[in-house]
Amino acid sequence: MARGERVFAAAGCYACHTDVKGGGGPLAGGRALKTPFGIFHTPNITPDRETGIGAWGEADFIRALREGLARDGGHYFPAFPYASYSGMSDRDAADLWAYLRTVPPARRENRPHDLGFPFGIRALVGVWKWLYFAPGRFRPDPARGEAWNRGAYLVQALGHCGECHTPRDLLGGPKREMVLAGTSAGPEGGKVPNITPDEETGIGKWSEGDIVSLLEIGMTPDGDVVGDTMGEVVRHATGKLPKEDLKAIAIYLKSIPAVRNRVSSGR
Repeated sequence: MARGERVFAAAGCYACHTDVKGGGGPLAGGRALKTPFGIFHTPNITPDRETGIGAWGEADFIRALREGLARDGGHYFPAFPYASYSGMSDRDAADLWAYLRTVPPARRENRPHDLGFPFGIRALVGVWKWLYFAPGRFRPDPARGEAWNRGAYLVQALGHCGECHTPRDLLGGPKREMVLAGTSAGPEGGKVPNITPDEETGIGKWSEGDIVSLLEIGMTPDGDVVGDTMGEVVRHATGKLPKEDLKAIAIYLKSIPAVRNRVSSGR
């Protein structure tokens, strides 16, 4: 369970599943996530049996993470980042489940999503999965070192960085040629920066230490402090990770292909 708490932080569960502004309890859901496709209301993932996941079994939980499927077999909308969580290791998934069983149950009914047509048609998510979702666990690159592979796993799978930092097409599919290149249509309607090592539009001029500082305390190389959604990520997720994980993320981000994309261009 102690290890599961670390997985919980890396996976960013608290910020998405807690309605801080509305005074909701930890992980009791109800947070409104504004996207170009409408508003998603995150579910209760406390062990409450009536309104949360208290009646779930571990297999139900693992299937949700790996396949984006609910207990009744229905598709989850990809606002739930199962496209990334599918890469989670067996141990991390099991440890996360063990940790979530220890949090206090909270009784709070889930709110329906408010999505524009046709994005609210759940049956169409199956088509979206066929087009964009390739389930499978993260595979380390044997040609790379341990730190690089740890960073790749955290960015690609557990930390699901690409879910926010990769621009999407009109159907909500990630633009594979622009992975981590930023977008002006991010969550909450905000701009999400380019975090590829492009020197003009990304973080190519940042050192590994600069990246670690941002993830640890939220400070950019020019002395500014991140806010909004990324501020939450630092407070509740990356800021709770051990330094070696943050260094691993920095090593990985410095190694990926640079993509030139000025987020202010509207992409």
